[in-house]
Amino acid sequence: MPLQYRIEYHAINTYDAGSKGAVWQFLITPEINESQHLENAKFINSIDEPATHSINGYGFTTFRIHTKKEVNEISFKAVFTILKDEINPFEKYKITDLQEDYATLDTLSFRAYYEPFLKETKLTTLPKAFKNYFIFDTSVSIFENLQKLNHKVFKSINFSSGVTHTDTTLEEILQIQSGVCQDFAHLFCAVARENKIPTRYVSGYLHQGSGFFGDSQMHAWVECYVPNMGWVGFDPTNNILADHHHIKVCHGKNYTDCAPIKGIVYTAGSNETIYNVSVASQQQ
Repeated sequence: MPLQYRIEYHAINTYDAGSKGAVWQFLITPEINESQHLENAKFINSIDEPATHSINGYGFTTFRIHTKKEVNEISFKAVFTILKDEINPFEKYKITDLQEDYATLDTLSFRAYYEPFLKETKLTTLPKAFKNYFIFDTSVSIFENLQKLNHKVFKSINFSSGVTHTDTTLEEILQIQSGVCQDFAHLFCAVARENKIPTRYVSGYLHQGSGFFGDSQMHAWVECYVPNMGWVGFDPTNNILADHHHIKVCHGKNYTDCAPIKGIVYTAGSNETIYNVSVASQQQ
């Protein structure tokens, strides 16, 4: 039976010296896929500028606002209604030839096709001292290894808001052993890719009604491509597999590809963005 979710996204941008024009892009619209059905989408702002739609390089929908007005503060509000099918993430699992699965990871065609999600990035580079943080045990399945990695990342970082930033490196995160969902996701991506697994950073929304960890903003998890299973979602912040509580917006190589808001603002002073998200569900 599908679940209906109502998602509200609120953001306020303030500019100390005022802005003399700006362009903002929002990557916050839930993806339409086989388990998610977007019923309604509404996006408004406090200066009544019209929003246009565009598609980014990964094929995800963005809202874009361009203004020439002078503003000291602007607020944005988006409301989405989603139907989400119930998901049992273990349904994809089946017993396969382990040797064949691991051999697939080394084929040129596999590495070439999934190359964007096998590369290191600034935010998903393991420090040299941690290159052996987790080595796959080839006597068990890739899926089982990824579950163990999910648990290890979960145990390695204490969930704590305000101690990291969007550009915090894994070296810093592993030193302080604290962070938020994007930090868990970046560590998982780095280690899985080190073990030849194509891994996507995912941004979206999490219904926290079941006691999951997350803050008042957007959530992050990962998707790994497992031979004979396809893309499988893992949420290392909560040590679970992604299911119907996870509402996907987009994926990329790391947070930079999935930032919910980007912009160009013409101002001489400093600026601040504050945003929060609420997710409510009702069974249909």
